[in-house]
Amino acid sequence: MPTLPRLPALLIVSLLATASALGQTRDVKKIYAELCANCHGPSMEGGAGPSLIIGKWKHGGDDASLTQSIHDGYPLATMPAWGAVLSDADIRGLVVYIREQGAAFERNHTVFAKPADSITAQSELNPYRLETVAGNLSEPWSIAFLPDGRTLVTEKKGTLRIIENGKLVDKPVDGVPPVDTNGQAGLFDVVPHPDFAHNGWIYLSLADPQKTPDGRNVAMTRIIRGHLRDGALVDQETIFQAPLETYRPAGGVHFGGRIAFDGQGHVFFSIGERGAKENAQDITRPNGKIHRLNDDGKIPADNPFVNTPGADKSIWSYGHRNPQGLVFDKATGELWETEHGPRGGDELNFIRKGLNYGWPITTYGIDYDGKPFTYRDAKGQLIPSVTTKDGIEPPATYWVPSIAVSSLNVYEGKLFPKWKGNLFAASLAAQELRRIVIKDGKVVHQEIIFKNIGRLRDAITGPDGSLYVLLPDRVSRLIPADK
Repeated sequence: MPTLPRLPALLIVSLLATASALGQTRDVKKIYAELCANCHGPSMEGGAGPSLIIGKWKHGGDDASLTQSIHDGYPLATMPAWGAVLSDADIRGLVVYIREQGAAFERNHTVFAKPADSITAQSELNPYRLETVAGNLSEPWSIAFLPDGRTLVTEKKGTLRIIENGKLVDKPVDGVPPVDTNGQAGLFDVVPHPDFAHNGWIYLSLADPQKTPDGRNVAMTRIIRGHLRDGALVDQETIFQAPLETYRPAGGVHFGGRIAFDGQGHVFFSIGERGAKENAQDITRPNGKIHRLNDDGKIPADNPFVNTPGADKSIWSYGHRNPQGLVFDKATGELWETEHGPRGGDELNFIRKGLNYGWPITTYGIDYDGKPFTYRDAKGQLIPSVTTKDGIEPPATYWVPSIAVSSLNVYEGKLFPKWKGNLFAASLAAQELRRIVIKDGKVVHQEIIFKNIGRLRDAITGPDGSLYVLLPDRVSRLIPADK
């Protein structure tokens, strides 16, 4: 943290007393206003002490360095040590708050690529253009390509659309099951079977509306498959449906809903914890998990919890909040996932068999009210979340502040050879497309390809080598500038 000018001793004593009085509020914005704004300015712009938002740090600007600076202070530079009066969770909240303000300052002082139709933009490795493929869509959620040249698009409101010969077919596909569309619920992913040319199976994930015996409307993520014939979804089969007692109130949050195939006869899919965070750690429930089944819905014999009494035998990994991206890297066989954190702490995870990815025990975010996150353990005790813990798999990277990750894709096309094998993460709130470079299972570089042209729900390599993206009302694609 930047060196602060010398403070009067009485002021330091007063600040320490104020910090003690804040023990019950734990609101990070209030903590900053009481303890830090006097020196660093009410908006972190600097005052008696240096700015905290321009990215210049004397003692390191990474999360660990900021945490140490707040906790231990620098007495010779009259930077108080707040570790005696602030909990680790409170200090983590301050780090998140500083990150949020720094990111906002950077956004307001950085020019990002904002491509439009037929306008060339420059990325680090390639000049490109963004062009519209099809418009007049309503909240498109997922896009998929069929071998015969047709394109499928799901809309959150529960409709499956077809793009044929470059035009959106007026009539949606008939026969799609009823879908809960309230809150974050809707029709989610559409993915053809890897051997679609021979078996014709199309897989869909959706928020399945049901009623409890006492008449309450509930919903949960469900996976189905069917054949597309004469404009209708026929021969439908349910691949996964959770027990009714695990369903949560209709609408609401955190359905997950992504589907991925490993090319070895298995289908993977994500289910969020549906707003009940402790369920993500409960392996008897499907909430907050990545699941693995044979492509016909049967349980593989080598799933990690298949011999654990009471466990949901389809679980592949657990401790997830709201997994919105899921993709296999065909070159490496690695499964990658993105998931929403709370306020800060969106994650990119390398998913492996049977591992615990932490939520809500570990998170790099804070609660939306500015207070540190807490959860109840098996005994009902309220426990503060931490950033790391033995036995819990840390993320490959995380984003603070949140970018609201949506989909994840590995670029496999030939139009942008320098992007080959890179991950592409779309985002909602940040309205950006990120290129992520992985080496030996670790993130070594990130680039924002473009930003601020709308919420991005999906990004996927097309059969023509373009990178297709779903904007709020249309399908667009990135092509090389000279094409």
